[in-house]
Amino acid sequence: MTKNQPFFTHDRVNDSFMPTPVANGAWDPNSLHGRVVVGLLAHVIEQRHGSDDFVPARLTVDMFRLPNITTPIEVTTRLIRDGMRIRVVEAEFISGGTRMARASCQLLRKTENAPGNVWSPPNWDAPKPSDIPKPTDPRLGMNGKWTTRPIVGHMGALGPRRLWMSEVRELVEGVPMSPFVHVATGADFASPFANAGDQGLGYINSDVTLHLHRLPVTPWVGFEVVNHHATDGIAIGECWLYDEQGPIGTSTVAALAQRKPTTNVPPP
Repeated sequence: MTKNQPFFTHDRVNDSFMPTPVANGAWDPNSLHGRVVVGLLAHVIEQRHGSDDFVPARLTVDMFRLPNITTPIEVTTRLIRDGMRIRVVEAEFISGGTRMARASCQLLRKTENAPGNVWSPPNWDAPKPSDIPKPTDPRLGMNGKWTTRPIVGHMGALGPRRLWMSEVRELVEGVPMSPFVHVATGADFASPFANAGDQGLGYINSDVTLHLHRLPVTPWVGFEVVNHHATDGIAIGECWLYDEQGPIGTSTVAALAQRKPTTNVPPP
């Protein structure tokens, strides 16, 4: 892969996005990776409808077709509600004139916390990314799509799994990743991290839902697997998300069993 090549270039004349070769996924080398689908929808929503006073508290992306990596992408958005405290946006991901995914984003205005104390789980006691040796196997970041610092467990481990992840590429050429786009691009990782087992990754996710009570303020996002259950070939997986200052939210996915599990996931 070309060093630091972005996932997309932007044709500003036609307002379309062209995938680069590094945007391909693990299931089919000719299709887009789920992470870049989610990331691009978040990018366009934020560019057109975001503001400093609002936090994108929930982003849900339904992925119902695999976009081809050689086809330009159009993203359309529609403002559903623009209230004093709640803003709701819908977006569609269109490839070759065909809808491939859709998103719904709810942005909430910042204010003061409610009075009183509320129980919440304790913060994880993970070491900082700078204190963890860099992995020597580049496949842990799918050969340069991202970079990781494993904390405990590994992909498919039958036990606790935690790691730090950071982006190493621009999503769109010439546009620095914002904190929202950074965490949204990585949110799809909840599927393989939570749903992979001892025989590989046997589930392909059909959606991602990202909940955030605040945006990350450091470049590393921590993933902690907290749930996986499956019945009749339908699975859910969930990760709690952190930055270096503490919890920021959750990423949850729904997934379907595949007849042939992929082993093209980061190894132990």
